[in-house]
Amino acid sequence: MTNGISNGGALEGAVVAVAGAAGPAGRAALLRLAEAGATVVGADANAAGLAEAVDAARYAHGGATVIGDTVDLLDLEATRGWADKTEKEFGRIDGMVHLVGGWRGSATFAETSLADWDLLEKLLIRTVQHTSLAFQAPLQRSDRGRYLLISAAGASQPTAGNAAYAASKAAAEAWTLALADAFRKAGGDEGPRSAAAILVVKALVHDAMRAERPNAKFAGFTDVKELADAIAGVWDRPAREVNGQRLWLTPKP
Repeated sequence: MTNGISNGGALEGAVVAVAGAAGPAGRAALLRLAEAGATVVGADANAAGLAEAVDAARYAHGGATVIGDTVDLLDLEATRGWADKTEKEFGRIDGMVHLVGGWRGSATFAETSLADWDLLEKLLIRTVQHTSLAFQAPLQRSDRGRYLLISAAGASQPTAGNAAYAASKAAAEAWTLALADAFRKAGGDEGPRSAAAILVVKALVHDAMRAERPNAKFAGFTDVKELADAIAGVWDRPAREVNGQRLWLTPKP
């Protein structure tokens, strides 16, 4: 996948929702999508962090429409309400970027805590279920709808200490591919008009992590700015080309 800067044409005037907008990857996505000319609607449970992220994107791109909604994505009806409100206000929804994350692991397989699974199932699976169910119909009504899940290479090659995390990511991928099949079927003989795709990284890194660990190599990690470029670039490709695909930003395991 090309990680270069998009010319913004495909996103000019688009309306893109970003779930998990207050985190480092969310902040980078808000900035990049606003730069490309999209109206960006971010959501997060962290109201203060979301406000900071929205303000930063607005400041960086004067004139851009960037708004934030504090939404509990673990509540399906609240998530549906967010989708309905966004489509009513802006007339369309052209993207849902799922950046809700979280990680828990253990030193060995035997030490795996099922409490980690309980947490990750909510963060990494339930939020995918809710956003996909809430946004499917609006994305199908769009002429360039995209649902993007950010996943990890570990979902395809789990390690002993990452059982809960890898299994959660694998389930989220399967759910997203089912949405892609729904888009395929909705498109009929002409092919899908909208697409669901998975962007796969080894792990993410951002400036604050580098500052905290100046001697760390972060080998194979994807910078959140590179991820944001890759997210924007998905709109440059036809729906039929990316629907149901894993788009690798790191070597396949």
